[in-house]
Order: sequence, then C-alpha cells, then structure tokens
Amino acid sequence: MQFSYTTQTLALAALCQAVRLVQQIARGDELEQQELRCCLQSIVVQEAAEPVDIYGSALQQVATGYHILLAQLSDQPKKDLELTRYVMAVLTLERRLAKSSSHLQAVGKRIERLQQQLMHFQLLDETVLASMADIYVEQISPLGQRIQIAGVPAQLKQQLVQHKIRALLLAAIRAAVLWRQAGGRKYHFIFQRKTLLQETKSVLQQLAQA
Repeated sequence: MQFSYTTQTLALAALCQAVRLVQQIARGDELEQQELRCCLQSIVVQEAAEPVDIYGSALQQVATGYHILLAQLSDQPKKDLELTRYVMAVLTLERRLAKSSSHLQAVGKRIERLQQQLMHFQLLDETVLASMADIYVEQISPLGQRIQIAGVPAQLKQQLVQHKIRALLLAAIRAAVLWRQAGGRKYHFIFQRKTLLQETKSVLQQLAQA
C-alpha cells in the first residue's frame, strides 16, 4: 500500500471509533449499533479494492471516529486522555504483532475460520463475538502489557460485555494495521499533526455537504 495521509486519517478515525465504543460499553452507555457493526465487520475484510471498502465503502460509517480524531488533534485543551491511552496501547500491540510472524499467521488462520463462521451466524451473535474475543485474548493480548479498561465494575464482569470489548479491541488492531500499511508512525502525531488535522477537517466538510 502506498504512503497516504488520507488513508492514515481513515485508519485513525476507525481506531478512535472502535475505542470510543469500548469506553461506552465499559460504562454501560447505549451503543450506536451501526457503528458497532462497521467496526466488527472490518475484522474479516482482509482484502479491499480501496481502504474505505474496509468500512462499508462509505466514510459516513466512521463519521463519529473523524469527529473524535478532530477533537484529539486540535488545539483544544480538553482531550480524552483515557481514549489516547487506549489508542497508544493498541498501536504498540499492533507493532509487536507485525514483528511476530507466528502470531500473524495464527491471526490470519483464525480470521479465515471466522469468515466461515459468519456463513452460519450473524455478526453480532454471541458465538461470533466470542470467537473475535478469543483471537484477541490468545494472539494479541500476550504481545504486550494488558490494556486496563476503565468502567463500571458490574458491567465489566459480564461475559458478553467482555466479548464485545475484546472484539472491538481486535477491530482497533485492524485499524492500526491499515494505519501502519499507509505509512503511519507514532511520530506523525507530533510532526505531521497539522496535516492529519487538515485531512480530518476536509473529510468532515465532505460529509457535511453529502
């Protein structure tokens, strides 16, 4: 994949959207089901003609993520530090995954099985969510320090909630893979922040006019 700030921004928006959904689930907030579906569906899209095809072929699908990214990249004093911590942890895990051929191969095989499973079950079926969660727990989480999710204790103890959170963290990893493939690096948040911010604003202007 060619270096592209446009694709980097798309990937970061998708990453932010997945992480925000993690926060909402952990707190017991109501979820936007279409956003949840978009994030989880991206996990099984391994090949796409265009990067946006990973997210339903429409930037509108990750509009929430773009709004979050705008707030995080702008000069506004109030940032969501918890969200930033999650994003950075995901990017670190993805870099370690990229360096482990055995884990990469295992993830690829598990996603192939997941694609077959989706021929028989719906995307949000608990069986599918459990499979996604297992991929994260078995192949991603051991690569680095465990991401500590803050939220309502009673909520976090529920098995289905745990499955959804881990499935969304896997979706966040998927977005981080796209970000890296498009040339994304952590230092871009410092040295290319204005470029990423302008790209984010441009997309939001397009969406507002659509």
